[in-house]
Amino acid sequence: MAENFYGITDTGKMRDNNEDAFIAENVLHDRYIAACVIDGVGGYEGGEIAATLAREAILDHLKDPFEDVTGTLKKSFVAANEKIYKEKHITGQNGQMACVLTLALADISENKFYYAHVGDTRLYLFRDDSLVKVTHDHSFVGFLEDSGRLSEEAAMHHPKRNEINKALGFDQVEFSQPGYIETGESPFLPGDIILLCSDGLSDMLSNKVITSILSSDQSLKDKCRSLIGAANDAGGKDNITVVLVENDKLRPSLTATRPAAKKKEVQEQEPAVRNEPEIPVDDTEEIQPRGRRSAVVILAILLFLSLAALSWFVYHDYLRKPKAVMPAPATVHNVDTAGIKLSDSINRPVAKEIYLSRIFSQPIYLHDSIAITRDSLTIHGGGIKIIADSNYRGAAFMLPQNCKYILIDSLVLENFATGFIVHNTALHLKNVRFTNCDIPVAHQIHLPNDKSVSGKLEDGSFSYPDSQQVKH
Repeated sequence: MAENFYGITDTGKMRDNNEDAFIAENVLHDRYIAACVIDGVGGYEGGEIAATLAREAILDHLKDPFEDVTGTLKKSFVAANEKIYKEKHITGQNGQMACVLTLALADISENKFYYAHVGDTRLYLFRDDSLVKVTHDHSFVGFLEDSGRLSEEAAMHHPKRNEINKALGFDQVEFSQPGYIETGESPFLPGDIILLCSDGLSDMLSNKVITSILSSDQSLKDKCRSLIGAANDAGGKDNITVVLVENDKLRPSLTATRPAAKKKEVQEQEPAVRNEPEIPVDDTEEIQPRGRRSAVVILAILLFLSLAALSWFVYHDYLRKPKAVMPAPATVHNVDTAGIKLSDSINRPVAKEIYLSRIFSQPIYLHDSIAITRDSLTIHGGGIKIIADSNYRGAAFMLPQNCKYILIDSLVLENFATGFIVHNTALHLKNVRFTNCDIPVAHQIHLPNDKSVSGKLEDGSFSYPDSQQVKH
């Protein structure tokens, strides 16, 4: 492996076999670094087989050139899911085998990484001695921890810590639903490290311990081994897998340029003293030669003229002209985590009502729209503001055709081009305020592609002359 990425897996102290797998290698002619941690579930052999099948499917999808990185990550997950699902039904064995995994593609040249995630494996970003959890655990305990209802220590020791609600290999229909695969992208700056790990590490080590190891002066390989060793020292209750990727480009350094030192003026040699008779001089009066006195007068006049000219320019070009107002720099917010948390909270299968004020304590900044894929849901905003990031002017929420009843209560939307995009009459608003939104609610109508259409708009639908309506 190269010096800027490394992966390692260990059986741990309490397991007889290792159901984990990982990927740590260059792909697409070294354009990307693929980093993946796969945790197999489903029994002694089943978990190991599922992890192996997923690894093979992902590597197959990353061999061919691609432009849509996020789309390719999703397709690789779909292929892995189908491969595991078919293997179970063809062989008739290991009916419960499945796996959870996190996959990242690091683009060092563009200082960015992309990721896809299902389950309770994790992706962290380590920057400036600070560790940030990027992905969400797709489990009930993970949701409680991410929403602040459980502390890190309480979540690590919760009896239902390892009960997951998403995995590859369980259900093809549910897996195809929008939002099932968590995806995203993030800046990956010089000096940053991304950590992918199985729950065998995150269940054993706190963020503080992980941070202390990643901030050490060890090589990337030794940091991986130290993480494995620390997890085993803490109990090693599960298989432990770690992959690290570092953006090893040099950080730009801004150094102040010192002014060049003036060269020492070469002193003129004093003229040789000639033996001439001394002329007595009256000590009470200073006598200056006529030529020197004239030069001083000329210099004084020139100095006065220069100051006068400078004063005129300052008055004319600065004081008399109105000062130009420089636009304030655009504020860029780190919205990846908030947007993902909001989408994950809204689209949890078991939730009928959600209270945003219990999850978020400050405004939510979005840089992409949130798709509400539930058929019915009540969202209690509690007065929370959802604000479009300075670089985003799209829609805040999108409601597809499958939505039947969505109630939004006490929410503020700010700076969006469109507040809600809907396809039917499922949206119900209560005490919702739109601030600086061009279109509060937009109704989209689907018409046949590449065909001539005749008709008219009626109450948010399109009616043909023969009264047959196109589906919303």
